[in-house]
Amino acid sequence: MIRIGIILGSTRPGRNGEAVAHWVRDIASQRTDAEFELVDLLDYKLPHLDEMLPPSLGQYAQPHTQEWARKIDSFDGFIIVTPEYNHSTSGVLKNAIDFLYAEWNNKAVGFVSYGSLGGARAVEHLRLVAGELQMADVRSQVALSLFNDFENFSEFKPGDFQVEALNTTLDQVLAWSQALAPLRAA
Repeated sequence: MIRIGIILGSTRPGRNGEAVAHWVRDIASQRTDAEFELVDLLDYKLPHLDEMLPPSLGQYAQPHTQEWARKIDSFDGFIIVTPEYNHSTSGVLKNAIDFLYAEWNNKAVGFVSYGSLGGARAVEHLRLVAGELQMADVRSQVALSLFNDFENFSEFKPGDFQVEALNTTLDQVLAWSQALAPLRAA
């Protein structure tokens, strides 16, 4: 069975991403074609990148890196829930991604973003990072507007059409995760 990690890419107190990630998980868990697990960066106390060797060598010395690598390696694909901060993604998410290399390779990734413009600029940056990590980023994405999908910019109330966008994104991530399985096995 395909395993998909839903990565919550914010650790900010009062973060909107927690409600978004739980919404993604709740909708995804209704499916029978994959297993889904919420991965909250708050549960992984990753300092600023502190490995001596580049991640591409896969020689992780720090216990926190080894734990993070085991978790990410256990998945076939990902849905990344990202805020948009200053026209990009959160520093904590970028740092968590930068800790690893091979554990991301040949896996599909889809994005659920939120911000004043739906988090679109954060996803643009993450797509570039995904390419460098040999990830297949799917075309569909969910872009949640702080103006339309949140009440008072904090209470998550997504439009009904967002469920369809999420299901399309999930369909694409699962299809690509299955298609990339032979490369991961090699």
